[in-house]
Amino acid sequence: MPDDILAPLRTCAIEIGEAVKSYRRRGFSGQRETQYHLDLVADEVALRVLHGAGFQIVSEESGRSGEGALTVVVDPIDGSTNCDRGVPFYATSLAVLRDEELVAGLVMNQATGTIFEAERGAGATRDGEPIRASGQESPARALMSFSGLPSRHLGWAQSRSMGAASLEICLVADGSLDVYAVAQHSTLNPWDYLAGLLILREAGGVDGDYLDEKLVTSESVLRHPVFCASRSLLQFMISAGRV
Repeated sequence: MPDDILAPLRTCAIEIGEAVKSYRRRGFSGQRETQYHLDLVADEVALRVLHGAGFQIVSEESGRSGEGALTVVVDPIDGSTNCDRGVPFYATSLAVLRDEELVAGLVMNQATGTIFEAERGAGATRDGEPIRASGQESPARALMSFSGLPSRHLGWAQSRSMGAASLEICLVADGSLDVYAVAQHSTLNPWDYLAGLLILREAGGVDGDYLDEKLVTSESVLRHPVFCASRSLLQFMISAGRV
């Protein structure tokens, strides 16, 4: 791997943020369901920067392209509805795979400029400072966040639904949340969660899938993941099933 594999990811995320913030056209692109004009602008930047750095790319917006020993799975704007509507909670998510091994991840909160990042075996940081998951073990004391609307209450302390999976996983990684999971019929694609997944693991958190499917993949597949601050919380969530 390059000596600083995260450097081109930072450049990519920063340039995406600049492009999106200066772009004034709003609404759906009409090219794909739920795709916004701003998604396309962000993807153009991602392709230019990451291809220029020698990566193969798997993007939510443009699929697989380029060649390289390392693949970046990218969601140029995660939480694009939030971004389009002016809700200040959206991100760029970039995960690097070598074959099918997850080796680096970066998530940039584009509304605040906060950067979460990790390399495999090197820990996780937020704006350069080490982070750790809360370690919370009690569901009754847990702050949980969901993709989708839960159909029943599992006895958690409080819940949230904020609309940007990669950021919500990072909030489990830094101890702000204790659980992030899909609810009911909601699913996530790898570009939604891969970067956050590595950051969470490096911060001491744990993860699973309600259907026990492999989460680390560069394929365009649907998964049913749950991300937790402790193994006991993960076991509780898995045994309870999707709410």
